[in-house]
Amino acid sequence: MADTARIETDDNGIRLDRWFRRHYPALGHGALEKLLRTGQVRLDGRRAKAGDRLAEGQILRLPPQLKSVQNAVRPQSTNSQAKHPQAGEKERTFAQSLVIHKDSSVLVLNKPSGLASQGGSGLTRHVDGLLEHLTFGKKQRPRLVHRLDRDTSGVLVVARTVPAAAALARSLAQRDAQKIYWALVKGVPKRKSGTIKLALAKEGGLGPHGRDEKMVAKQPGDKSAQYALTDYVVVDQAGGEYAWIAARPLTGRTHQIRVHLASLGTPIVGDFKYGGAAAKGAGEIADTLHLHARSIDIAHPDGGRLKVTAPLPPHMAKSWKFLGFNESDARGLFGKGKP
Repeated sequence: MADTARIETDDNGIRLDRWFRRHYPALGHGALEKLLRTGQVRLDGRRAKAGDRLAEGQILRLPPQLKSVQNAVRPQSTNSQAKHPQAGEKERTFAQSLVIHKDSSVLVLNKPSGLASQGGSGLTRHVDGLLEHLTFGKKQRPRLVHRLDRDTSGVLVVARTVPAAAALARSLAQRDAQKIYWALVKGVPKRKSGTIKLALAKEGGLGPHGRDEKMVAKQPGDKSAQYALTDYVVVDQAGGEYAWIAARPLTGRTHQIRVHLASLGTPIVGDFKYGGAAAKGAGEIADTLHLHARSIDIAHPDGGRLKVTAPLPPHMAKSWKFLGFNESDARGLFGKGKP
């Protein structure tokens, strides 16, 4: 007997073939095409095509043989967890400890320094791989909508549904989002506030992703580079040796804040890629990168604004305490609210 499936909110607007890849990953493309060609898959009673766009509430008729296909292959992560349940539970606990905001459409994580947003060469643990532990009862796996550098900590927004992912991506593309970063830099900028206008280009000979990627600053108008703008404010300083910077990127280029602050002669502590030996910490100040995505203000997919602030990571909290910085001093630097 044929089964039926109702199209849920998470799948609204996607193609039929993509729906099958999500829900029946073991079903090959050729096998799906045969089912469609012979009329064994129907959408609201009519023959369906691979490119049909699905709408919430529609009913799919599914042939009975799909049951065996669904059970034939399980995701590798599930098999691994079945063999090593303690490891799987440890990953789940860790992943859920990162959540600082949760609603029906959005999760916000406080990403720790050293954890990559996505996988890459030699990486076995990353945020994207942890998202399977953050479904919280939903059928679909959450989706990243933006990234943070591996060594940058802080606010990372994750969509829980397909419509939410599209809405958040649109807001980011239209720059309807304010992101505030905190950084500890070596030295104090001559100007206590301003906008850094330096275009960025990838340095030749380096890979497209990962820790080998490096950007170089160019003057505006250089055709080899993309323009980049960063507002910054010196919130506090310690003896002329260190400064606490609040930065608001107006564009989203790779390593933008790191390159821009280094261009002022004040590299971020722990950023040896752009600061060299000058970026080394001392005493109670660790050599770990001191750059934290402190907050985000973005249009919420369900209406209104999503405003979330992430606590400092341990190494930066320790430095703030050592230098006598007061977090409340950063309120309202770029308008209302707290960065």
